[in-house]
Amino acid sequence: MNQYLFHRSTPAPHISAGQHLRELRRQANLSQLELALLTGLSQRHLSCVETGRAKASPGTLHALLSALDAPLERCNEVFVAAGYAPRYAATPLDAPELALVNTAIEHILQVNNPAPAIVIDSHWDVIAANASTGLLLAMAGVSAQPATGLNLLQTLLCPGGLGDHLANAPEIRAAAWQRASREAAGNPALAARLRDLPAPASPYQMKTATPLLLTRVNTPYGELRFLSTFTTFGMPQDVTVQSLRIEHLILSLIHISEPTRPY
Repeated sequence: MNQYLFHRSTPAPHISAGQHLRELRRQANLSQLELALLTGLSQRHLSCVETGRAKASPGTLHALLSALDAPLERCNEVFVAAGYAPRYAATPLDAPELALVNTAIEHILQVNNPAPAIVIDSHWDVIAANASTGLLLAMAGVSAQPATGLNLLQTLLCPGGLGDHLANAPEIRAAAWQRASREAAGNPALAARLRDLPAPASPYQMKTATPLLLTRVNTPYGELRFLSTFTTFGMPQDVTVQSLRIEHLILSLIHISEPTRPY
């Protein structure tokens, strides 16, 4: 048995496996019939599983959770609630088992130089960054500290952080808040962190009309504009690996100007 299978303590099941499944199904905006068709189950059997009149086998749970694209950590909670052992490990990132993952992360960060790139986990903690990220923070005037150890939400939303040095801070803060709020629906720890952070003044009002929302950083050398992309690991089978995403900031060389008026 994987020694890290119980590394992250799964909370005691306050709700049944069926209630978990019903909640996940509704979040996915699927009817019982639609989910039954996706998984090859009868609607009646699915209804019995959700109400607790029938106990789903591990295979049935796996099929349902896969169709619902449930996060692996939530899958573990459902398995435990159903009386089974957690299925997915949560291996520490520095464990030998994740050496290949760390090698891939290091490679991606290095090849992204001279553009900044960071690795964040499901709590938006920055757990790795390339050298260009530290240079950007220093140019922006963010208080001297290594990028690793920062929380991206905190530095964007709280006074004194990176958010104070953005030319379009309201838009970036609103976008970050919206994304984190969606993720917090299935992440109690992130939800708790959000409650401790200042919400943007108007979190749901976006004024940009461009195809992409750029991150516009004020520096003594002028305004730097970046577009961002994200990299995640395909087909993860570990909670830790699934929680990681790499944000790449790509310097925009296109000047966005006001449209010219026709004569």
